[in-house]
Amino acid sequence: MFHSFKSTLFLLTIFWCILFCTSTAVYGQEILTTYKEQYDKTRPGSPARFELVGKYAQALFFQEKQQEATQLLKENISIAEKQEDKANAAYLYAILAMNAQLNENVTEAKKSIKKALDYVQQIDVDEIKAYVNYCHGWMYVRDNQEAKAVQSLLTAVSYYEKAPQSPTKLSRLSATYKELTSIYASWDDYELQEKYSKLTLDIAIKQNNPNALFDAYMMMGYLYESEFAQNTNNIYARDLAEKYYKKAIKTYENNQEVIPFRSDLAFVANNLASLYLRAFPKQYNEQATYYANLALQQAQETHQINFQASSYGILAEIALQQEDSKAATSYLLSALSAINSTHLPDKNTLLSIYESLAQLNEREENYLGALHFHKLYLQTYQSIYNQDKLEISRRLEAQYEKEQQKQQLLTLQLSSEKKEQQIQLMKTLGLQQQQELENLKLSEENQRKKLEISQLETETHAQALKLSQLENDNKLLDIQHFKKTLSYQEKVNSYFLALALVFAILLFVLLYVYKQRTKSMKQQKELYNLALEKEKQHAKIATLTALLDGQEQERARLARDLHDGLGGLLSGTKIQLSTLQHKITDANKIEMTKSIEHLDNAVDELRRVAHNLMPDLLLKYGLEEALKEYANRMSTDQLDIDVQFLGYTHTLQQDKQLLVYRIIQELVNNALKHASPQQIIIQLVESDNSYMVTIEDDGCGFNLEQVQQSKSAGLHNIQSRVQFLKGEFHIHSEFNLGTSIDFQFPK
Repeated sequence: MFHSFKSTLFLLTIFWCILFCTSTAVYGQEILTTYKEQYDKTRPGSPARFELVGKYAQALFFQEKQQEATQLLKENISIAEKQEDKANAAYLYAILAMNAQLNENVTEAKKSIKKALDYVQQIDVDEIKAYVNYCHGWMYVRDNQEAKAVQSLLTAVSYYEKAPQSPTKLSRLSATYKELTSIYASWDDYELQEKYSKLTLDIAIKQNNPNALFDAYMMMGYLYESEFAQNTNNIYARDLAEKYYKKAIKTYENNQEVIPFRSDLAFVANNLASLYLRAFPKQYNEQATYYANLALQQAQETHQINFQASSYGILAEIALQQEDSKAATSYLLSALSAINSTHLPDKNTLLSIYESLAQLNEREENYLGALHFHKLYLQTYQSIYNQDKLEISRRLEAQYEKEQQKQQLLTLQLSSEKKEQQIQLMKTLGLQQQQELENLKLSEENQRKKLEISQLETETHAQALKLSQLENDNKLLDIQHFKKTLSYQEKVNSYFLALALVFAILLFVLLYVYKQRTKSMKQQKELYNLALEKEKQHAKIATLTALLDGQEQERARLARDLHDGLGGLLSGTKIQLSTLQHKITDANKIEMTKSIEHLDNAVDELRRVAHNLMPDLLLKYGLEEALKEYANRMSTDQLDIDVQFLGYTHTLQQDKQLLVYRIIQELVNNALKHASPQQIIIQLVESDNSYMVTIEDDGCGFNLEQVQQSKSAGLHNIQSRVQFLKGEFHIHSEFNLGTSIDFQFPK
């Protein structure tokens, strides 16, 4: 009845768990002041200042002082770039890129991380190389490029493993493991998620850092809770989740002065209470109530409204299971009051509370109250829907306006550049014209003076006047020649401008062609790698096929040799002894009879061995009849083997039937040899697209990790056959409870 509210609380828990496991540390004003004092005491350009400036800049960023953080980083980057060793420049550029990414300045982020990666190629400091690759992977995660993120993060891990010990190495390696854990958690790859969660825990234990231990225990608890959510029959994962959540709470209680955020305790307590309520029997409701009240107390003291609502919701579920509707209603109303006390209440949580209250009132036949809360539910649902539509509309409008502004700015920049070029050209022409005018004025002045002199000396200097006229003619020719030269130079400048433009266009075309060619070569390389990997898989399958065929042929040959050769010999011996039995004395007849019985037993054992090597029933009547005959033959007074076929249509190919028979035969023999079971169940279920085979026994069980480490040949053969069937193989075993093995393969 209250399933929706319960689901909402569980989703809220998952959200907070991811947040706490992956987010960076919260910097308070006190920490910011401490970093500033330490920063002011260090010398500019010193290693101590470069190490401190990263922490100081991040502290400023998380105190909403992004501009100050960016300015601080750029000032120190300019100093670091002047140094011969570029390690500090790479380190600061990586932090600048992360801050820009968080500030949604994608262009600046990409530019900064590129600079950091360029400087990484020039240094030999493995820890700085690792940190830059970690930052690159971190940015890929935020850009939803998780495959590339994994590559960068694994590169960072390899550099960290080669780097010498330092005060920061373990904490940075732990951050890298946490990012990998988050990625594999989103991919539902529990094996790798568990691997990196455990590595994070190992580092926390080495550091002996309560904060790191608390985070690691929370991650491990969440990991196993997720595995249990996927398979509610996995009690082992449930118990591990409980164990690690309890360890996190104990770590907090023993180190309260070092772990200052009490909301962390509220978060873990809510998770543990929810686990007891959902996954454990009802007798654990007392523990669920205890941890829900603990979470509620801490959430109230730290004013964590969402945690309070989660605690009230869990308490309401417990009261409902105890059929205490009044208490359940009270807890739900308290959750509603807590959520409404915030300025921006979580409408999804409100939606769940209203729905639960409406259902509870309807159950109590308070139809007026049920109608009231149902109306509130509809109003809240409509507001969420309208708000989502408005948010999408605003986001699209903002994106459109932003793109439009970018286009306008680009147009204005191009227009401004063009006008500036025109102005420069006009200034040049103006200077040339001004120079020409001054030359003309000087020439005119000279002509005027010469004319005055010639007029005064007209009578006495006739020859001089003629000479002056000739000089004037020459100067006019020079002026005309100068004008022609100037016109020619203007044309040449125009030609050069046109050639430069053509050259720029050609250069752009060549760059575009080169980029396309590089992209095409990269795609061809990727296709080649895929084809090579596919060919390797084909070769591996062919080798495995040949190996299995060889094994079966050898088994068939041995079966024929035993049956036709040794079997005939034993039968002939029995006939001869039977003939001699009438010819010997009565005293020896008893011994002769025992010998004949031993021969009968030997013949039966020979037939059993030959049948195990090559089951004739499988070839004649199929897998179902062969397995039932095998189970009947292996069953004894102390052992019951039951074979079940569900939905089987007898369409499985004969070579696959033989592989399945061999796998089941090997598993049953292993159970008889090592587990001492009293009952074995063999079940084959055929579905539309696949076959599922399960073998269960009630034997003593075994340690799966020890078996995998021992690299058993029998287990390797089974896995090889399942791999040949393109199937999946799973083992679950517990001491004194038995073993369940299943494998699934497609049709």
